[in-house]
Amino acid sequence: MTWTFTDDVEAFLDAAGASLAARPAANTLLLTVTATLRDSGPQAYGSAPPVLGWWRGADGEVAGALVRTPPFVPILGTASAEAVDALADALPLPGINADRDSARTLAARWPRHRVDEEHRLYRLGTLLPPSPAPAGGPRTATTADRAVLVEWLRTFGRETGQSGDRAERIVDERTVHGGLTFWETGGVPVSLAGVSRRVAGTVRVANVYTPPEHRGRGYAAALTAEVSRAAREEGAREVLLFTDLANPTSNGVYGRIGYEAVSDRLLITAEPE
Repeated sequence: MTWTFTDDVEAFLDAAGASLAARPAANTLLLTVTATLRDSGPQAYGSAPPVLGWWRGADGEVAGALVRTPPFVPILGTASAEAVDALADALPLPGINADRDSARTLAARWPRHRVDEEHRLYRLGTLLPPSPAPAGGPRTATTADRAVLVEWLRTFGRETGQSGDRAERIVDERTVHGGLTFWETGGVPVSLAGVSRRVAGTVRVANVYTPPEHRGRGYAAALTAEVSRAAREEGAREVLLFTDLANPTSNGVYGRIGYEAVSDRLLITAEPE
């Protein structure tokens, strides 16, 4: 019963990939991060090498997985209680992004910590597009929209307290596979939504952003419903998204269009004594 760590994404996926894919919703972050590392290289998230780990229980089966892409805190996927208990001794942890119970268990080992973010994972149930729909309609963003896309993602990052350092990389990666969509009215973009590539039958809606001057008109809800519908029609078995629990507006919007709560995650940072 031990944790094994590597910086080789192929070795990690050979060992833990089937375990992750068996519970794709709970492991959505690990699946998309490792897909990006595999496709874009080990420096996709920063100059430091990634840390990828898996835990094997007494039966030899993988029962826990973790990915860290510095400078971001490690992301813990599904993990047994034994794997969680052993993790703090197996790897120095500057913090953790994990399901609520696992995050609390690990944080209890640290002298001091702070909860930076609380997220809720939603899964699309019966899609309920807004009715009546707002004026306009969807348009897939292209490389010709790069400047606007980068600007909006950077602004989205500032407003949500996230780094905008990867905005250009995200735009370039997602426009290749049609993963960024505008809602337009009169030929003018008024809202944006992104969709990850399909991994293990799932996609995740992300980077939903509406500039302040266009808010309150239902554009984001209509666009999220549209990209969710398209993802299902293109073969996704599950369509997921995360919301910030500090933002009741977005949680209410997604619930009204058919998204159902699955679980909560905490992003916790360990503080020095």
